[in-house]
Amino acid sequence: MKIAIVGPAFPYKGGGAHHTTELAHRLVAAGHEVTLESWKAQYPSFLYPGEQTISRPEGVPYPDTRRTLAWYRPDGWIRTGRRLRSFDLVVLVVLSPVQIPAYLGIAYGLGHKAGGPRLVALCHNVLPHERKPYDVPLMRRLLRRTDGALVHSAQQAQLARDLAPGTPVLTAGLPAHLPTPPGGHRIVVPDAEPANHLLFFGMVRPYKGLDVLLRSLAEIDDVTLTVAGEFWGGVEDTRALISSLGLDSRVELRPGYVPADDVPKLFAGADALVLPYRTATASQNVFMAYEHGVPVIATRAGTLADHVREGVDGVLCEPDDAESLTDALKRFYAPGEPARLRAGVKPVDAEPHWELYLDQLLSR
Repeated sequence: MKIAIVGPAFPYKGGGAHHTTELAHRLVAAGHEVTLESWKAQYPSFLYPGEQTISRPEGVPYPDTRRTLAWYRPDGWIRTGRRLRSFDLVVLVVLSPVQIPAYLGIAYGLGHKAGGPRLVALCHNVLPHERKPYDVPLMRRLLRRTDGALVHSAQQAQLARDLAPGTPVLTAGLPAHLPTPPGGHRIVVPDAEPANHLLFFGMVRPYKGLDVLLRSLAEIDDVTLTVAGEFWGGVEDTRALISSLGLDSRVELRPGYVPADDVPKLFAGADALVLPYRTATASQNVFMAYEHGVPVIATRAGTLADHVREGVDGVLCEPDDAESLTDALKRFYAPGEPARLRAGVKPVDAEPHWELYLDQLLSR
């Protein structure tokens, strides 16, 4: 099958670019001919308050990648669609509604002629966690324009069906697609003494509940925290909350994107990764923690609880509930528990997840 994937790839950073690239590699390994259509300018800078690109690739770039799409060139969107008319399948990787005008331009260029390519929206989020007034009409229009959608949870599938009742929607869990740590999997030491140190990792946005974690941390003694990642709306509100809770000496902030080479050291110093999300669709961070031999403390938001085995390799609590998270932290730090939970951690076998994912993407 001749397949075009339209989405971010290196030099764009983060999970979306990793996923798009890994998907291209996997489809080629399955015997398909794949072109990856990426961006030279994906978003206006005022819509993304951080660094959009990186200078060195993380993982193996896909060789047949074109970087011609730009948010400010609608003529390029239509030309791309026309050029893809000879393909069997065109996959639009949707990370934000900001991409949708370009995707509608590509769809227009593809046309509706008989025998043309099947058009699928691969939605990491059907709608953003923090929504703008234009998000719903844009996503509804895109879904109605496609031949189908692939989403990453049952909740997201229902949301897509509500927006576009006539559009077929398939569901497959988001498979692991992040680079393996240098040297392979981290060695787990079951009887290691806990460091009394936790990690919050990744982009800091309100829906991820860092403020809930800080309030819970203030209720327990002698545990420290590193927060490593870009701050979506700036770091000052978080600094003020830390000071108001008396946590200045216990919380280290590392604002900014964390390069892949720095990730193993961050996880090596942590007893657990904490995911205090208020809402979630799918996250690679559970897989990343397990790849580094680290247990997870997470809320039951979205699909997070599907990947954490309570009392085996992590601890679960209720979302947006500081009291529940405080209880989870106390349970995690019960005598002997950090080492026992660490011993239960196993890296995720991504192969069956990818097999199902490709089956769903390619099905009609």
